Amino acid sequence: MTAAPRISASVMTHPVRRVQAEELAAHLGVGNLAVDPRPDEGPSALRTALVAWGQAEPGATHHLMVQDDVAAPAALLDLVAGAVRRFPEDALVFYTNWHARNGALSRLAALAGAGWVRGVPQEFTPTLAVCLPVDLVTGYRRFAGRSGERHDDEVLSAFLRPRGRMALLAVPGVVEHIGTSSINGHAAQGVRRAACPLDEADARPLLAEGWVLERPDWLPYMRNGEGYLQVSWEPEPTGHLPWREALPHTGLTEAELDGLVRAHRPAEDAARIGRAFGPRYADELWLHALLLGAQAEAAARRRGGGTAGPEHERLRSRAVSTLGMASLPAERRPEVTPEQAALLTGYAWSAIRCGSRLLSDPGRRG
Repeated sequence: MTAAPRISASVMTHPVRRVQAEELAAHLGVGNLAVDPRPDEGPSALRTALVAWGQAEPGATHHLMVQDDVAAPAALLDLVAGAVRRFPEDALVFYTNWHARNGALSRLAALAGAGWVRGVPQEFTPTLAVCLPVDLVTGYRRFAGRSGERHDDEVLSAFLRPRGRMALLAVPGVVEHIGTSSINGHAAQGVRRAACPLDEADARPLLAEGWVLERPDWLPYMRNGEGYLQVSWEPEPTGHLPWREALPHTGLTEAELDGLVRAHRPAEDAARIGRAFGPRYADELWLHALLLGAQAEAAARRRGGGTAGPEHERLRSRAVSTLGMASLPAERRPEVTPEQAALLTGYAWSAIRCGSRLLSDPGRRG
């Protein structure tokens, strides 16, 4: 019988946020506070993360590190323990940025019916709330201690890539980033939220029983209002490939997509979004969401059908609710009104539903 996991934990912080970190630690029942040991030397998340990983306690099987600028349920450690029992050998991530490739991958997984998804090897591994087995902690500290990088999320990916096993990302996001400031230089990214935020009650069964999406054939994602496709899963970082250049890898053609746009895109909504955020953004968002729907349906079919319970329907809803905002350039996000956010969400759903029918109704392709 496998021994029960023993999890130690740390909240990492900078002296200017110590009070905030202490409040979070008390809320979570975490006894270790990892404070930047040399705050006058300039920002370095990695420097503080190494302190946090060094606080893994004797006898612990796993160590959880949480950054100070998050909101999380008081039961986070219990949720982590359940995940560790399912996946004792994996790095586990409990927050995924809404605007990154891993965020797009989490949305795809949510729409496909998965509870977990394997991270993108070419991208950073989100470290706002991450749990590692202690044997990985030892190797990671040795590896990271030799790095000249200051972003611990980039270094964690560099450590995991050669092992051929990136972190598992929790699709329902129970941890949320708060604020827009950044000690480590990420403020230019603007509002940064979880890709698929969900409350603890709905997330718990999905984390406990949801299936794992290991890798889609290709991944649609957006950056600064424009659509891209990831078609390679080789471990080395690659550039961003515009969707038109990568489309042959999907089995679809521009003519097919143009036909779907003409036949099924809500023209009035497209015009309203175009007036607010630009016609190109309206075009790119709808095509991105269409490709997302098609790939999510393909992943669900390979699995034999996705989860259809009420928790997962709420997860799907929350995942799509972040799509429009996250796809905008960072400087545009603060100006989005609640009405516009609802418009973007409904618009994205129209494309996702259209894309999900591509496999079952080829006649809709033009």
